[in-house]
Amino acid sequence: MIEPVIKLNNVWKIYQLGKVELTVLKRINLEIYPGAFVTIMGSSGSGKSTLMHIIGCLDTPTKGEILLEGKNVSSFSEDKLAQMRGKKIGFVFQQFNLLHNLNALENVMLPMVFQGVPGKERIERAKELLNSLDLEKRMSHRPAELSGGERQRIAIARALANDPEIIVADEPTGNLDSTTGKMIMEILTDLHKRQEKTIIVVTHDPKIANYSKQIVSIKDGQIIHNHIQAEKILW
Repeated sequence: MIEPVIKLNNVWKIYQLGKVELTVLKRINLEIYPGAFVTIMGSSGSGKSTLMHIIGCLDTPTKGEILLEGKNVSSFSEDKLAQMRGKKIGFVFQQFNLLHNLNALENVMLPMVFQGVPGKERIERAKELLNSLDLEKRMSHRPAELSGGERQRIAIARALANDPEIIVADEPTGNLDSTTGKMIMEILTDLHKRQEKTIIVVTHDPKIANYSKQIVSIKDGQIIHNHIQAEKILW
């Protein structure tokens, strides 16, 4: 029997703002299986970004459990959590989050530095990833010298640097025009199909959901729908 790669059991996230408690997530139960393509849908303020941080082990729940490959990481220290997500999860963000003082090659190499990958291997792997995304002529360019689509492709290459099983993408097309956004979603779809990566996309855009097989809708900090749809790609 296949076990979920990510499982959330009765997860709550509550922030203490002075004397006021702000409940952002409540009673979240969710299973994501290896090789899934999941879209988490919700409007601004729905709690979807907080849910993404919990799923991606960027944050821990106030109550409840999060299991990553069967390991309960809910109470991990920040160092242990960082080590776990560095190996298992790659991130793609709306704002790209590239370091502006590094060129494309150096940005892609960075996650491998933190995992102790030898220098020669880092360079070869980063070049291979950039080549696979048609960025071989942009390796020495810094982010300010690149288009939005090129920056997002570099961010995807960086997310793949340590060959994680899971890719978490937060509004990956949010700062891109529709044509470039379609290209980015096709790259993520290709990673899902060819490399069997588990893809989790957080978005408010219904068009993005058409790329996924599982749609999780969140409203007011609670999951209101979680369903599997037939494979369908539209833009």
